[in-house]
Amino acid sequence: VQLQASGGGLVQAGASLRLSCAASGRPFNTYAVGWFRQAPGKEREFAATISYSGGSTHYADSVKGRFIISRDNAKNTVYLQMNSLKPEGTAAYYCAAYRGWGTSRVIAEYTHWGQGTLVTVSS
Repeated sequence: VQLQASGGGLVQAGASLRLSCAASGRPFNTYAVGWFRQAPGKEREFAATISYSGGSTHYADSVKGRFIISRDNAKNTVYLQMNSLKPEGTAAYYCAAYRGWGTSRVIAEYTHWGQGTLVTVSS
């Protein structure tokens, strides 16, 4: 499966953005999907994950209550709605997928990665 992330941009603190991760190549409804982010000079970190059906989601503590991950399997797309953005949220955001039933926060579990989409949050 090939993944294409989009929706990044420059916003002010407190604003919202919605990222999209579009999949192609194989049926997407057998893949769990995660969003990860990597700030300049830092390691890539987990942000959110959703199960193949959308029935299970998990978030990093740093985004819980502000970010919402969802998916539309009919459109082969996963979304990350980001609200109340903070300057420390400035990063390249990556979507990733692995074929499986559950969810995972672990980068090594993910076998397919999209290119990053850059989110810049100004103070």
